[in-house]
Amino acid sequence: MRRFPPIPALLAITVAAVSLVSLHVGGQTPRSGNPILAGWYADPEAHIFEQEYWIYPTYSAPYGEQTFLDAFSSSDLVSWTKHSRVLDAADVTWARRAVWAPSVAEKDGRYYLFFGANDIQNDSQVGGIGVARARNPGGPFEDHLGRPLVDKFVNGAQPIDPFVFKDEDGTYYLIYGGWRHCNAARLNADFTGFVPFPDGTTFKEITPSGYVEGSFMFVKDGKYYFMWSEGGWTGPNYAVAYAIGSSPFGPFDRAGRILQQDPAIATGAGHHSILHAAGSNRWYIVYHRRPLGETDRNHRVVCIDEMRFDVNGAILPVVITKEGVAADPLRNQASDGGLRFLSGPGRGAWSQEKACTIWAAVHSAVGCSVTLKRTMRADHEQEQTKRTGWCALNPLPCSIVLS
Repeated sequence: MRRFPPIPALLAITVAAVSLVSLHVGGQTPRSGNPILAGWYADPEAHIFEQEYWIYPTYSAPYGEQTFLDAFSSSDLVSWTKHSRVLDAADVTWARRAVWAPSVAEKDGRYYLFFGANDIQNDSQVGGIGVARARNPGGPFEDHLGRPLVDKFVNGAQPIDPFVFKDEDGTYYLIYGGWRHCNAARLNADFTGFVPFPDGTTFKEITPSGYVEGSFMFVKDGKYYFMWSEGGWTGPNYAVAYAIGSSPFGPFDRAGRILQQDPAIATGAGHHSILHAAGSNRWYIVYHRRPLGETDRNHRVVCIDEMRFDVNGAILPVVITKEGVAADPLRNQASDGGLRFLSGPGRGAWSQEKACTIWAAVHSAVGCSVTLKRTMRADHEQEQTKRTGWCALNPLPCSIVLS
């Protein structure tokens, strides 16, 4: 049996005056810290797209200034890249203000961004929930319909805070609603409208006890976890609660609050999403909160903390922290173990082959499969190249950073 030499907790190698390669193994793992995004943002929806973490938040500002959406991507939950104005209201003929609470879904090689706009107060006003579409998770997203998808109050629900839920059978549902009412509707194949339910209705009210806004749903162990925010978003007691049901339509039995303020850390913790990589036992809650001492209602920041379950599947109360979570590089699901690295703008003139050669020399390992992915930056100004490779090593709790 071939044995590999031990690796120190932090190993830095400089080769021929080129970029530095840092290997962090076994020592103190880098942490995200909180907040994880620079600037005032709220209502974050987190995803894993194309082997990267993505967060789509609301720009937290007065309604008249909320005319665009930014996105952020990361390979490890620690370092985040900003993608500016992935959606701009200037490109949506009917949206003029209060562009809120994005929800993104991938389908058939395209990315669909659902969003609220204009904060309509009655059916005579123009606005509601819209849909934009892009080829890449970083946009640019273009208006898909030329009109709102939902532009009226139904079952008392204000058309805001969309969430797109993909059920295990592949069906997509739009779950949305403010003003303490929540609806679910089945989306059609191209996300241009809805498929009526067998009883002829299009929207089913699924409002659980205590619901205010900010719906989210996921499935775990055959159970449907329906989550939402309650309390006033401008106050300290904003919080996240959940219920469990047997289908996307419930009935849902309220289980209680799992995220709320800690007067020693931050207030107004709410409007969240859940992040979980397939096959991983790590679950994260991504949410906004208000830093201590901030009195402006729009001064909200995006944070991440761990979410855990008890043996019966109940969600344990989340401990909000300043430290955030440990680095969690995404592993190639097709790989039997390895090391992820990125090379691109700002990361030095590294090739996959060079990085794997150095790693092989350090670890006496061989083999590297390489893929090249090209994506357009949202600002159209330059093409960003990302190279993602996996060295075929024995599984190790390590990461490589090219700087």
